[in-house]
Amino acid sequence: MTLPDVWDSPQNILVVLAHPDDPEFFCGATLARWARAGHRITYQLLTCGDKGFNDSTTADMTPDALCAIRHEEQIAAAKVIGVEADSIHFMDCPDGYLVPDLDLRRDIVRVIRKFKPDILVTCDPQTLFTVYGINHPDHRAAGQATMDAVFPATGNPVFFPELLIEGLPPHMPSEVWCSLTMQPNVALDVTDMWPIKLEAILEHKSQVGDVDTFLERMRSRRTEDSTDENPRYEERFRVVKYK
Repeated sequence: MTLPDVWDSPQNILVVLAHPDDPEFFCGATLARWARAGHRITYQLLTCGDKGFNDSTTADMTPDALCAIRHEEQIAAAKVIGVEADSIHFMDCPDGYLVPDLDLRRDIVRVIRKFKPDILVTCDPQTLFTVYGINHPDHRAAGQATMDAVFPATGNPVFFPELLIEGLPPHMPSEVWCSLTMQPNVALDVTDMWPIKLEAILEHKSQVGDVDTFLERMRSRRTEDSTDENPRYEERFRVVKYK
């Protein structure tokens, strides 16, 4: 049986998500697996997470200072995954205020045409609820704007013709992998990459909180057919193929 992520040649993979730590939390084990298989991975994060305050945030922390910290944390986390610092890009839109309007759609079309991914990774805009509760509106907006950029815009020269003047001709990815979905059609066994996912997430020190509590929560997310002694972990996606 051929696995859904076994391709004939190394793939150019672009990850478009809202915040630093989203790649690692949503699909970090899969990204680590792909990096170790020789695929090139690029991150495009739409915000820097400057409103990601929590109980562990110091009283003198400011949004600008937190933004800088989260840039550094994301670079460190991506290194664990296998993504180089020069492949991590921040759009630095205001955290918490993402709206899937035409401006954001155009910006994402620009990114897709610039990096020319074979595989595009984002998140499912239809996911309103997660195991954590209500899904962050930035997650949904990022997924919606990215899906709207893919179809009908990024492969069509009539959409955003100003991008042609910028030297960015149409480009269409072969596949879109939507993480954080409640409607998966692909489930990857990522048990061997789960420790790497956890190691990467722990680089997001400003967001993790108590480490022991976090690790206990993440290790409890084994599949129902596994045990404490023999845990198995999956990451699930809604995959749309265009070629």
